[in-house]
Amino acid sequence: MKLMPVIKSAIERVKTNEKANKRNASQLSVMRTAVKKFESANVKGAENVEELFNNAISALDRAKSKGLIKANKAARDKSRLANLKK
Repeated sequence: MKLMPVIKSAIERVKTNEKANKRNASQLSVMRTAVKKFESANVKGAENVEELFNNAISALDRAKSKGLIKANKAARDKSRLANLKK
């Protein structure tokens, strides 16, 4: 059972936090999907690998700028994708 706060400002924070949590989860999902699409296309040798690579890098940068992932994770993931692309 989830306890709801009594104080009005705390009630508003709960609503705000839930909204932010949904938005963050959605944006993380978009990032992960972009990375997976590139990785699978790279394995299959698809023609649009360059476009998917750029989309994945962009998604990682976007997630980093929004504070969803740390800078080191973004750099590490981008490096791994670049090594895969070769």
